This record gives sequence, structure tokens and C-alpha cells, in this order.
Amino acid sequence: MVDTCAAHVTRAPPGFEPVARAVHHFRVAEKQQDEGRKAVFRVPRTSFMAIALLTICVTPIALGEIPYLQWLYIFPIALAVFVVRHRTVATRSGLAVRTVFGHRDIPWPALKGLAITKKSRVQAVLQDDTKVPLPTVRTRHLPVLSLVSEGLIADPSGVLGAEDIKPGTSETPAAE
Repeated sequence: MVDTCAAHVTRAPPGFEPVARAVHHFRVAEKQQDEGRKAVFRVPRTSFMAIALLTICVTPIALGEIPYLQWLYIFPIALAVFVVRHRTVATRSGLAVRTVFGHRDIPWPALKGLAITKKSRVQAVLQDDTKVPLPTVRTRHLPVLSLVSEGLIADPSGVLGAEDIKPGTSETPAAE
């Protein structure tokens, strides 16, 4: 009788040792430890289904009997570019805000606080009182920003405790 649930381990043939694979994963783990926590806020990728449906609906009109309506394909292309580009990335070093036509890095020390709009959108308030909208970040994401910033941004919801917000694994050793 053959046990199909048991794991089957075979030795690699001579000359095919997985040394490179182990080194690769080791380097990836080191990189993740250096970066610390990371959160990406973006438009859901399921939006591409709606863009595909829009493309299908535009096709009979664009390729119909009326000439020069192929320009209607600009709308699905623009929406696809919007979905791919529009995001906010929070890391240990700060925020990276990316819009369709621009990119801005905001380090945590340059941040004075966060402002919330009437539509539950979040804006970063800089030290000079300028407000930078954070694309796709809502008030429900504030505990995540608090975790990623390692406590530099306070969690107003009270969901996280002090033991939840700990600095990353790359702590500096104490001087002896």
C-alpha cells in the first residue's frame, strides 16, 4: 500500500545541489529584515475586470461604421494606467506617494501629522503645513500606518496596544 500523504524526499543528483537557491532566499530574508514592515495601499486589481468590460463595450462603437472613433480606446487605457500607478507605500523610512503623473517620498520626520477629510480620506500634513493627499488610504488604515511607522503615527482607533507597536528587528546594539 502506498501512502500518498507522506512527504517524498529525494536526493539531488550529483552536481545539482541547491546552493544558489538557499543563498537567494537568505538574501531576500536579510532584505526584508532591513526594510522592516511595509504596507502598500492601492486600487484593487479586480478593477481590471471592469476595464476589460469597458474595452469590450467600446469596441463595437470604435470599430463600427463611423470612422475615426478609435480614440475611444483612450478611456480604458487611461483607467488601466490609473490602477497600476495610483498607490501609497508605507515603510519604516516613510511614505511613498505615487499618482498617475508624479511621485513623492515623505520621510516620517518631515510629517507633522495626518488630516482626515469629510470623505474619510487621509492627508499627510508636512512640517510647513502643506497637505499631501495619500491615494487609497482611508481612516480604517490608520492602525496599519501606526504599525509600519513603529509608533511615530499614533493609532487614534485604539485597536493597537503598546506591545503591538514594537520597533523592527534591526535594532542597534547597546554600547558596552
